[in-house]
Amino acid sequence: MPEKNEKGKKAGEGLPPCPPEEIVYDPWLGVKICRKYGYIIEEGVISDDAEWRAYTPEEKQRRSRVGTPLSVSSPNYGADSMLARRYGTRLPQKVTRLIRGSGFASAGVTGNMDRNINQALSKIKEIAASLGLPDYVAEEAARIYREAAARGLTRGRSINAMAAAAVFAACRIHNLPYTLEDIAKVVDTREADPKREIGRNFRLLVRDLDLKIPVIKPELYVSRIASALGLPEDVQAAAMRIIEIAKKYGLTAGKDPGGLAAAAVYMAAQKKGYKKTQKEVASVSGVTEVTVRNRYKELMKILKTLGAEAGV
Repeated sequence: MPEKNEKGKKAGEGLPPCPPEEIVYDPWLGVKICRKYGYIIEEGVISDDAEWRAYTPEEKQRRSRVGTPLSVSSPNYGADSMLARRYGTRLPQKVTRLIRGSGFASAGVTGNMDRNINQALSKIKEIAASLGLPDYVAEEAARIYREAAARGLTRGRSINAMAAAAVFAACRIHNLPYTLEDIAKVVDTREADPKREIGRNFRLLVRDLDLKIPVIKPELYVSRIASALGLPEDVQAAAMRIIEIAKKYGLTAGKDPGGLAAAAVYMAAQKKGYKKTQKEVASVSGVTEVTVRNRYKELMKILKTLGAEAGV
């Protein structure tokens, strides 16, 4: 039995220091003991170890009371699946009452808003998967949609179109070069002009939720457009140089970065001997052929003025 410390003395005071490898924890007494010298090092210790034993990974997962963190992109923040792992498919009445009182509505008692949000979250995940977006973008989109629903912005609007707008907003917030055209291609909004509808909802979200949307640099689009067209790195480098010149002469102010990047890639491809049409460039850039043509004309004026100085 380890010796207890004298009253008023700190644990181990006046005794030789205990080697770290000789310190053991007694869960029954709640103390740390020096196995070598037999004195108590610390009392009232709470163990963070599990009080159960598991001999297989499956058993450990089943007995664990800690699940995955709650997620805004999951229905009911993921509370349903977390509780189902603990209690099975049928929740005890006591747990159901607790869920109702805590703000996490269980699957069978959701209201109209809960159903709306759950459908939107499913659509957000579907869009994110189709575009290969990282998880944090889907989480951001889910947070935006939840806030919009809480403020009544989703009422009377297409769930799919509003979910798509939330995804587009999340992409813009995280500086990912996806256009409204990219989003509209993978969403069935059942609208005559889905791109326009998503854009309208996006502007609503930005205005009413006061979202801080950074201006995306056109350079971010270059690699994506060039890759989609199968163009090599020297074309990308030339397009970057064209955009750099455009910035220097104030051509980028107020211009759609995707359209400017598309025109720069088109111009660079022409100069490097790759015959790509404006229609081809527009189709992979998410902008219209007219936009590519207009930006191209503006860039040509600058480059003609500079001549050899452009270095493109």
